[in-house]
Amino acid sequence: MIDFLRLRGLRPVRVEESDNDLHVYAESTQAVSACVHCASPTIVGFGRHERLVRDLPGQGRRVGIYIDGRRFRCRACSKTFFERHADVDDARDMTKRLVDWIGSQSIKRPFAHVAEETGVTEGTVRGIFAAYVQQLGSQIRFETPEWLGIDEIHIIKKPRAVIGNVRENTIIDMLPDRNKASIVDYFTRMPDRQRVKIVTMDMWTPYRDAARLVLPGATVVVDKFHVVRMANAALEAVRKAHRAALTPQARRGLMHDRFVLLKRAAELTDRDYLLLSGWTANYPALKDAYDAKEAFFGLYDCTSRVEAEQYYGAWENSVSDDVAWAFKDLRTAMKNWRPEILNYFDHRVTNAFIESMNNLIRLMNRIGRGYSFEALRAKVLYTDKLHKIQRPKFERKQRIPEDAIGYGVPDDSMGRWTPPVAAAGRNLGTDVATLIATLEADSL
Repeated sequence: MIDFLRLRGLRPVRVEESDNDLHVYAESTQAVSACVHCASPTIVGFGRHERLVRDLPGQGRRVGIYIDGRRFRCRACSKTFFERHADVDDARDMTKRLVDWIGSQSIKRPFAHVAEETGVTEGTVRGIFAAYVQQLGSQIRFETPEWLGIDEIHIIKKPRAVIGNVRENTIIDMLPDRNKASIVDYFTRMPDRQRVKIVTMDMWTPYRDAARLVLPGATVVVDKFHVVRMANAALEAVRKAHRAALTPQARRGLMHDRFVLLKRAAELTDRDYLLLSGWTANYPALKDAYDAKEAFFGLYDCTSRVEAEQYYGAWENSVSDDVAWAFKDLRTAMKNWRPEILNYFDHRVTNAFIESMNNLIRLMNRIGRGYSFEALRAKVLYTDKLHKIQRPKFERKQRIPEDAIGYGVPDDSMGRWTPPVAAAGRNLGTDVATLIATLEADSL
């Protein structure tokens, strides 16, 4: 029979087929010359045993290999053992190529689908997946950034922390939750964490506490988009409060015109301006809220920290009493996070790219409905074609000094020239632009 298995030390002798499965019977072709326990050559046959080993699916069917395995006994140590084959994973009773295939497929597809296609249990797929991801994690190392961004994304029923390299627009990790203990553990394990100079985040206290505890030399900067979002939320609160007293027709109009209210004044078209003027003329509180929102956005037009301090003080005093209630959360946030918010004017760093990345991760989650968090994380972090690699610049080849020319190969002991060692590329993480292009091409 043709050796279609292509497994070292095994030869197929017959095949039985069913609608869903291929049953391949194989015999060993290798010689066993020593004990696997003590390496003694004094071994004797000690019976046989048929062993079922799973293999890669073939012809749309699951494949099982029945090996007529030989058992041996060692006269030196009195232990028994079965013969082993180089291409078989003894711990899992499957070929090594199937183990590798399940690992790679379990990132792309739900565990249950992979289990059904291969004929193994879903628990086995999970175990292989965990080992596969652990192996990838030990092989792939992302460079610790100087500007570190931390945000969260709500996927698979709970919020997860996303860690990014702000300067390079890359993702370097996703954590299973956003608790302080998890953030502290991540920062503690981060190599060269003294490199981190800036940590930008939203106003989630565990992030700040973790950064202060583990990265005391880094400056915490609150992302400006999370701050101005609170001003928009205050305007929305006033709009919704007024909707309750309107007629159904007017209520629908205000619902559709909410996007005009959220626009910056400089971005309004002529039509937008007419709509806005109509609402603010009829509802003075809505005008006060819009003006307060616009004025607060002006905070980020300040050119220095001192100017921003003064600007905010003037803004706080200018908010109308009629809408002050709506801006209470914003004013509280400014009180509790004032230093970190104002740090933006010393270090103009934002998490905007992580917000974009979060949208992409949500898209991937919808596309791959049924993913576990671990599978989604592995897909984002360990797909090598998404990585942003910064390679060293080309350097002119060094000339060999004249005194290095002689007999033999020069080495350090001779005090002579040695060829330079090529520097490896710096892996900066999953590149957002590459991920977008890949998703648009539908090739992930």
